[in-house]
Amino acid sequence: MAQILDGLKVSKEIKQEIREEVEKILASKRRAPHLVAILVGNNGASKAYVNSKVKDCEEVGFSSSLIKFPSTVSEAELLEKIDELNKSKAVDGFIVQLPLPKQIDQEKIIMAIDPRKDVDGFHPENFGKMALEMDTFLPATPFGILTLLERYNIETKAKNCVIIGRSRIVGKPMSILMGRKDFPGNSTVTLTHSYTQHIEEYTKKADIVITALGDPHFLKGDMIKEGAVIIDVGITRVDDNSEKGYHLAGDVDFDSCAAKASWITPVPGGVGPMTRAMLMKNTIIAYKTSVYND
Repeated sequence: MAQILDGLKVSKEIKQEIREEVEKILASKRRAPHLVAILVGNNGASKAYVNSKVKDCEEVGFSSSLIKFPSTVSEAELLEKIDELNKSKAVDGFIVQLPLPKQIDQEKIIMAIDPRKDVDGFHPENFGKMALEMDTFLPATPFGILTLLERYNIETKAKNCVIIGRSRIVGKPMSILMGRKDFPGNSTVTLTHSYTQHIEEYTKKADIVITALGDPHFLKGDMIKEGAVIIDVGITRVDDNSEKGYHLAGDVDFDSCAAKASWITPVPGGVGPMTRAMLMKNTIIAYKTSVYND
């Protein structure tokens, strides 16, 4: 039976480490790091996610601000607010919660964010630096996965790593990071996606499988080899007859994969908490490297 890669436990450890760092900052009479979140519209999942980020800021001792816009906001108004945050000496990092309404060009918004305050790690400048193995902000979910592998001392050198999904938020950056000259890294990486035929031919040979599809229970036990490390990024609401009316499911068929794997992440409690913790980590990195904090 697989051992659990406990993202909830590790995320709490990381947040405690950040809190101790913030306490030292405050003791030296400097202001706390400040994270701002911009929320456009009333998407339920986006609201819940942003509110959880505000709560995380409180836990670690950061200042936080939530800026809300109606779904009818114009692109020009949003860009004006981003410019204001870029110039503010009181703001270390900020995020614009995606997705955005159709009248707004998402790429234009991402490009408008000062890369030095881009704690989501989505700006092309930061993505390019990541690809060139330069110091930069890493996207929070891949950063969380790397940290989980590191804290559990999971060997990645010379291992075969298969990634399922090629999104810019998880799959693509993960494929770059697992192949980098570092730990975790130095893996031989195969990036698979919706057009990959006979995907099980790749996953059965993989020492590490990272899946980010959003397809509940896609990865079955008969698709992996004995002793594989399984990282499940997927999280989907599946309707059921429970009191809540739904349950959360990952991309991995947990029971059948856990019977063969050496390590596995649960859903929930695996990658999700790590993503939130690494946003806090990126914010304190932004604070410490800020041009306003000499």
